[in-house]
Amino acid sequence: MENKKDTLVRRVRLLLEMFVIGLILSGLTAIPLQWEIDTLASCMGIAPEASPQSLTGLDRWIAFVRLGLRETDQRYPFLAYGTDWLAFAHLMIAVAFLGPLIDPVRNAWVITFGLIACAGVIPTAMIFGPIRGIPLNWRLIDCASGVVGAVPLGLARYYTAKLAKTD
Repeated sequence: MENKKDTLVRRVRLLLEMFVIGLILSGLTAIPLQWEIDTLASCMGIAPEASPQSLTGLDRWIAFVRLGLRETDQRYPFLAYGTDWLAFAHLMIAVAFLGPLIDPVRNAWVITFGLIACAGVIPTAMIFGPIRGIPLNWRLIDCASGVVGAVPLGLARYYTAKLAKTD
C-alpha cells in the first residue's frame, strides 16, 4: 500500500507534468503562426481571399490577423524570429520544471516562480493588449491561459507544502 508521502509526490509530479506539457504545446504553437491562422480561418469558413472589411465579429478579427501575418511574413520575415524565441523561452521554462519533478520540496521555488508568471499574464494582457489593438475578448483568452496554468501549479504548491511537512 502506498504511503502518504508517495501519494503526495505522485500528485505533484502529475500536476507538474500537465503544466510542462501545456508549456511545451503553447511554445511550439508560437512557430507556425501563418499555417495556424490559415487553418483556423479555413475551419471557420473564411475564404482565403476574404478581406477583413467584408466580415464581422470574430471572422473579421481572424481575417485581419491572417492578413497581418501574410504581409509581415512577405515584407518583414525577420519579425517572426521573435516568436521563435518565444517558443524557445517556453521550452526553457519547461526545462526548469525538471527540478521540482525530481525533488518537489527542494525546488518548490520553481513552482512559486511559475505561479508568479501565471499571475503576470493578466496585467501584461490588460496593459499591452489595448496598446497593441488586441480586442478585449482576445485578451481575456490570454488571461485564461494564466489562470488555467495556475490551477495545476497551485495544487502542486499545496501538495508540495504538505510533502515538506512529512519529512
